[in-house]
Amino acid sequence: MNSVDVLLVEDNMTDAELAIREFRKNRFANNLVHVRDGEEALDFLFARGQYEGVRDVALPPKVVLLDIQMPKVNGIEVLQRMKADERTRTTPVVILTSSKEDPDIQQCYALGVNSYIVKPVNFERFAEAIKNLGFYWLLLNQPPLQQQTPWPTL
Repeated sequence: MNSVDVLLVEDNMTDAELAIREFRKNRFANNLVHVRDGEEALDFLFARGQYEGVRDVALPPKVVLLDIQMPKVNGIEVLQRMKADERTRTTPVVILTSSKEDPDIQQCYALGVNSYIVKPVNFERFAEAIKNLGFYWLLLNQPPLQQQTPWPTL
């Protein structure tokens, strides 16, 4: 639970299963966690609820793939809470949604999203989008160093 490459926040099980399959097929995410709504995403990120004592909040995922339209807490609110908290502010967030609405896009970028991708409806294009996401965010992107305990002085 502490070494997570990808946190996939997706309530549509078909989209989630396809994304998980493509990440694994391309060997991008051995440590992928899937949660089904925004509330569970916040619990995971901030080690609350079922994740309390199970994971270290100081070790965020390498990237969060976040849907917007979800039950309980929507993706925009998850993004807002992540960017407002020092522990998750620099965690890359990619919106992966079916919404092409300009107000959603504008709001996400204003809140600090790293990328906004509209889910392709075509199976092959969706699989290719997931492959490209994994390649970029897990292999090419250089994330900021996590806070580390300084070396003791001698």
